[in-house]
Parts: sequence; C-alpha cells; structure tokens
Amino acid sequence: MAYLLHHLITESAARTADAPALLFKQDTLTYNELAAQIAAVAAGLRALGVVRDERVAVYLPKQFETVTTMFGSMAAGGVFVPVNPILKPEQVGHILRDCSTRILITSADRAAVLDETLAECPELTHLIITGNANVASTHGKTVLGWDEMLGEAVMPSQSRIDADMAAILYTSGSTGRPKGVVLSHRNMLAGAHSVAEYLENTAQDRLLAVLPFSFDYGLSQLTTAFSVGASVVLMDYLLPRDVIRAISKYRVTGLAAVPPLWNQLATLPWPDDAVDCLRYITNSGGAMPVATTSALRKALPNTQVYLMYGLTEAFRSTYLPPDQVDIRPESMGRAIPNAEILVVREDGSECDVDEPGELVHRGALVSLGYWGDLEKTNIRFKPAPGQPAGIPNPELAVWSGDKVKRDAEGFLYFIGRNDEMIKTSGYRVSPAEVEEVVFLIPGVEQAVAFGAPHPQVGYGIVLVVQTAAADIDVDGILAHCRLHLPLYMLPGHVHVADELPRNPNGKIDRKALSGSFANVFITPDPNA
Repeated sequence: MAYLLHHLITESAARTADAPALLFKQDTLTYNELAAQIAAVAAGLRALGVVRDERVAVYLPKQFETVTTMFGSMAAGGVFVPVNPILKPEQVGHILRDCSTRILITSADRAAVLDETLAECPELTHLIITGNANVASTHGKTVLGWDEMLGEAVMPSQSRIDADMAAILYTSGSTGRPKGVVLSHRNMLAGAHSVAEYLENTAQDRLLAVLPFSFDYGLSQLTTAFSVGASVVLMDYLLPRDVIRAISKYRVTGLAAVPPLWNQLATLPWPDDAVDCLRYITNSGGAMPVATTSALRKALPNTQVYLMYGLTEAFRSTYLPPDQVDIRPESMGRAIPNAEILVVREDGSECDVDEPGELVHRGALVSLGYWGDLEKTNIRFKPAPGQPAGIPNPELAVWSGDKVKRDAEGFLYFIGRNDEMIKTSGYRVSPAEVEEVVFLIPGVEQAVAFGAPHPQVGYGIVLVVQTAAADIDVDGILAHCRLHLPLYMLPGHVHVADELPRNPNGKIDRKALSGSFANVFITPDPNA
C-alpha cells in the first residue's frame, strides 16, 4: 500500500517497469529507471547527512533532475521545497532562509545569478549543480556536481508515516513575504487519488506539464499521473503554439493550464492530430472567461473541459464536471472526492442557498499549516464548523478567505476575497510585496498596489505612487520593478499622484483608489 508519496513510483515500477514515466525533449525515463534515479538521489542526500524532516530546495526548470530531486528528498526522509524558476534572487533568498535550507540543487548559471543571495544564507552549506558544475563564487559553500552527489540506486530504509511532512510550497502572504504551506504525504496522496478519480485517469494517459511544480496545480500533474502509472511530458514553453505542437508530438491526453494561457490557446488553430488525442483539459488559478470556454469547446469538440478551484492550503477543492460546463460555465462546481466544502457565516453557521459566505474546506487534503508561522496558521486553519461538541481535539479546516455562494443544486460560485490578495495569472500576489519593492525607490512617499478586473489574467495589478520628486516617472518605476519582481508580479498599470485619498482615520483609502481604477484594464465596447 502506498502511504508515502514516492511509493506511487515504486509501485508503478513494480507493476509496469518498462512503461514510460517521464518524457523530456527526446529522452524518456521508464518507471523502473525513474525509481532507480530517485533511489540514487535519496542515497546521495543521506550521505550528505539529510535527516528526517530536513528541507531540500530545488531551483531548476523542468527536467528529469527536478523530479528526481523532489521525490528523492522524500525517499531520503526529507522535505522537498520547489522554488519557482522565474523568481528573482530576493524571493529565492527569502525562501531558502525561511525554511533553513542546508542543501540547494540548481544549475551553474542559476547559482551565478544567486551569488550575492547565497552569501546571505548562512545555513546553506551545500550546492548540488546539474550539468556543468563550474561555479566561480560559492561564499564557502561546498559544491558538488550532480553525478558526484548520486549514491547507490538502493532505496534507503526509513521509518516514515503518511502524517509526516513531504513538501513545502511557497505562496504569497497577505503581509508581504511568501509563506510556506506544509503538505504531508497524506495530503498529497489524497489529492492525487481524488483528482485521478474525477478525471478518470488511467495508465494510458499522457499529461503535459507546463505549469511550475512550485504551484500545487502544477505539482498535481506529476502526482496524479504517478498514482495510475500514466506518463508526464516535462515542458517549459516560450510560445502558446509550442504547447499545441507538443500535444501533437507526444500524443498528450490531458492538459492543465491557467486562464491567461487558455485565452491564448483559444485563439490559435488546432491541428487535427492535437484535437484527436486530447481527451481532457482543466482550468484552475482563476475563473475561465465564458468566451474562452466557448472558443475551446468549438476548437476541441471531443475534449472534456473541467473547470476547477483549489487552495495551496488544501491542494484541490472543487471541480465542475464536463456535462455542466455549458449549463453553468461560471460555476466552481462541487467538492472533489474525499473533501467537504462548506459555505459559512462569520459565526460558523452554514449559509442558506445563494447567501454569500466564506468557503471552508475540510478533509484529508487540509495541509499542516504555514511553516514557522503559528499566528497566520491560527488565522487560516481553524476548527471545522459543525463538529460534535464532545470531540476534545476538533478537526481543523481551511478557512479560505474566499467569498462564495451555493445554489439550490449545490453548485458553488466565486464572489471575491475577504482580504486584499490579488489573484492574477493563477498566482496569489500580496500587495505588500509589490509595495515593499517600490518603496526602495528614493523619493517615493507612498505606494499602493491592488487588483482590478482584467479580461485575460483575472485581475491585473494596479500601482499608485505618491511622490513629489520630479524625476520619478512611470517608466522608471516599471524598470525598477522588472529588476526586483518576477513577471507575474509586475504592475499592469502605474499611476503617479501628488497625493492619495485618505479615510477619516488618516489611513490611505484603498477602497476609493480601487474604485477609481476599477475599469482601467477594460476596453470600452465601441458599439456600446
């Protein structure tokens, strides 16, 4: 029985050793080869002193080593920390320091970019370098090449259980710095089995992984496929048409993406061989525009469309079955298998039909909380509503902060968030994290970031800056942001003002500001 996440691979290797597990460019790893490489990584990490619950960070694009590092870390008894490869050094450094990472697996070019950041990570002692291991400056870190690190391909023995930590995924926090969501083996196994059940995955499926593995939705492509012995194609695409070419080339049956990519794919021509092989597509990370759904349904008439909603804190939460997409395309659907989704008032009582309330997720997918942050954990993870009073240690649920409603047939609809987080391009962005970067510009007096509806990315980021300095302009602010922020966090609209509106308490009136720019990304209909 698989009770640790890497068991999914060893069990598939035992059933179908020669079946393809991973494909990358022209190369293929069978399940037997993947299991052997994971064992070699685990043995190598053990030899470096990795102990139970120790965090191992991986900062790489999608390639075989990325996957074997993640699963090898768990097989060694450790915890993998996938760092989004598009993050800037400042964000990477925060993650490495926050979870006290001793070992980082990356490439020589990425290590060079991180040079100054590595000097500020005193607990980091080892760099494992894939490919060319020639690193000019290491600030006293021990550097090993990938092949040097690998041990004997024999899975180390360990005494781990499904309640133990498996991974830490970093997501933006409402107060600025990303916070680490701690996932157990049980969380991730439950998620894999649940998703595979409603997507009806089998060993014959081939999934195209285009989303980052630091994103729970991206990571789910691996775990879902491995749970049934299916194969995964690893891909970091440059152009949307490259995704369609890959579907044709590899005969992909399942594709997961976020709204901005679907918006682009919906406008492109789909060749017959791509249309014929693609069994299903899924959307999460924001609502799919109805027009985009309609265009995809027309382009892919035989492909099932699943609209989904998830929380990093609970991996996956809801899905809308394909037979409901045309009937209620704006719905989030219902709870996934083995999860319960409640809509509650502030006092925890259940809302009536069509009454807005907070979405609360309970069940096996609820994570272990935020790494090293008890205060924020206690805010988001609270006792599940409606439990019998006699239970002395009540089950914890995720109180999402998302406002939703449920119709008479039990289908859920997203209304908005209770906090100031911006959901853009599938990411949750903290306004404070954007503002902190802008405050580094000399002469900036105030900076306010917030979201405004955007037809392609869900919500675009608006930045309003107060300054009296004549040399601070929009172009300069954007240039500064590009140096310090990843692409998905860049403001889509910047406005420079002499003064910002304030409420009666003297605080900046964010509500008034967001109202003033509510339509900044909406193009007026010339025929209206």
